[in-house]
Amino acid sequence: MVLMKNYRALAKGNLTALVVSTAAAGYAAGSPSQIDWAGMGWVSAGTALCSASAAALNQIYEVETDRLMRRTAARPLPSGRMGRAHAAAFAAATGLAGVALLHQKTNTLTAGLGAANIFLYAGIYTPLKTVSVANTWVGAVVGAIPPLMGWAAATGGLDIGAAILGLGLYFWQLPHFMALAWISRKDYAGGGHRMLPLIDPSGKRVAAVALRNCLYLFPLGMLASWVGATSPYFAYESAFITAGLMLCAASFLAAPTTPNARVLFRASLLHLPVFMAAYIVHRRPNTNPDRLALVRDQLRLLGIDIGPLLERLFGWKETEAAAEAGAVEADAEPAARGTSLFGWHMDADSISPPVSVLFAPQLGARRGVPDPSKHADGG
Repeated sequence: MVLMKNYRALAKGNLTALVVSTAAAGYAAGSPSQIDWAGMGWVSAGTALCSASAAALNQIYEVETDRLMRRTAARPLPSGRMGRAHAAAFAAATGLAGVALLHQKTNTLTAGLGAANIFLYAGIYTPLKTVSVANTWVGAVVGAIPPLMGWAAATGGLDIGAAILGLGLYFWQLPHFMALAWISRKDYAGGGHRMLPLIDPSGKRVAAVALRNCLYLFPLGMLASWVGATSPYFAYESAFITAGLMLCAASFLAAPTTPNARVLFRASLLHLPVFMAAYIVHRRPNTNPDRLALVRDQLRLLGIDIGPLLERLFGWKETEAAAEAGAVEADAEPAARGTSLFGWHMDADSISPPVSVLFAPQLGARRGVPDPSKHADGG
């Protein structure tokens, strides 16, 4: 029992659980109409092993600095409950098992992303923490990769829908970690870490970074809707919850105090699961097996044509009829395409069943979903 508790601490159990949840969200968001729950289980298990390995390697490297920090001094290595050789064996076993499992049960791309993230976290982010404040931005890249792993496992590739999820994680981490770094700045100083709050005693730059990245988060919902990854409802909901996060960041900027940082930190903990859940609920299942064609069509909706580039790089060609149809679709006015504000045709096939029940019962009825208003008491 004690050994298992030490392994959990070495794997940073809470952090690994968060990483796994984002990978699972990426898998669900990228899945076709029916989610393969066994596949989600495999990618979650592989991601958990990779995360545990990276966390263990991080603690092997940071034994001395962890001893100096109150919140990390009780970890297995600095407290003396486990030796470095034991931790190294754990890191090697979990890392190799995780990458092998992902390769065997998902695909090479997912396994490659898992291996790359172990290296990025343990080999670049960890040593950078005592060298440069840029470590926070590198760490944000690390956190953005797990949803890409899930998406790649579900689809066999990556597209703009995956990029939106990854960017959502990246931009979210900056206000989250800026708030945490401000709250824990004395502890970080004691451990010798280079964090932005330690060179910005006023807190203005810290809060500005947090607010700026909230602003970057704001248009992601609209982008997801526009390129066809989600229904328009995600655009509205994403904007609403991100506006709340922005208000917390703005309050932190107006008065960079620890209480305001705590409010922002707690708001960020609420924002992430709601953002991910909304993306999944409003996702538009993609069944297009041609990943290049999918990305081409998504970019055309944004006014960017990469067809000639794909032909030059990969020898990939589309038929004249397909090219003409794509050009007409991209050039058409929203009204001419029968679309909503975000370029989306609002019929029963463009929104997920839970949304049709909640917001458009007349559309839900067309899919065989009963109109809840007709089953009210006395109805």
